[in-house]
Amino acid sequence: MISNDENSAVYTHGHAASVLASHGARTAATSAAYLLPHLSPGMRLLDVGCGPGSVTLDLAQAVDGITGAGQVVGLENVEAPLEAARALAAARGDERTRWEVGDVYALPFDDDSFDVVHAHQVLQHLADPVAALAEMARVARPGGLVAARDADYEAMTWHPRSAGMADWLDTYRRLARANGAESDAGRRLLEWAHAAGLTEVSASASTWCYADEAGREYWAGTWSRRVTDSDFADGCRRHGLADDEQLARMAQAWREWPGPDSWFVVVHGEILARP
Repeated sequence: MISNDENSAVYTHGHAASVLASHGARTAATSAAYLLPHLSPGMRLLDVGCGPGSVTLDLAQAVDGITGAGQVVGLENVEAPLEAARALAAARGDERTRWEVGDVYALPFDDDSFDVVHAHQVLQHLADPVAALAEMARVARPGGLVAARDADYEAMTWHPRSAGMADWLDTYRRLARANGAESDAGRRLLEWAHAAGLTEVSASASTWCYADEAGREYWAGTWSRRVTDSDFADGCRRHGLADDEQLARMAQAWREWPGPDSWFVVVHGEILARP
């Protein structure tokens, strides 16, 4: 989540090491493919809720922000994920991408500052995603792009069936709403974009599909850790949604899920719009 507003939703995932490791595995190819064809060298791009920066740095490469033609700014509401982003940038030899702390409801930039304003898996964690989109549009130049992609948790599906994983999904969705957020954001992006006054809005969908050995082990591994070692667990306890024993059962279900026939799909909604 990337807001410091006192009325903001609570970020359901938090910034535990298990979460940052999972988010750091994302790339622009897997997480922003709908946007990449619209990028070109020399663009200025703002990545709202950049996390540990793996997607941000790919976007910087797409606008030639490493050699100087373009410029990319990664924004978060707290410093912790930016430490990982700066380390990754240094490892990639990217000295030009900027990393800043800021509030999505009051972006620290002038009107018309960017050609593209992008947010990946952000709006689902906000109490007022429409206001966030309107603020993103404010800092996008006329004729520029506002781009957003969010998962739709209710649409997630997997095989084989697992009671423990079903409990995890139900608990996650209830926790997100208890935190003031909307876990099924993917299906609402088009509605939110229209409500924010965006124009020329186009909507699409894409998936993450974990159906090979490496993908299954990664997805099960990250969630088996995050169930007990992230703000998800703390939030469940705080709201009385699950105790340690129930969380342990969910984690065990994730560990038991991978097999030669296992399959998991995450559905995402996407929008591209003009300010």
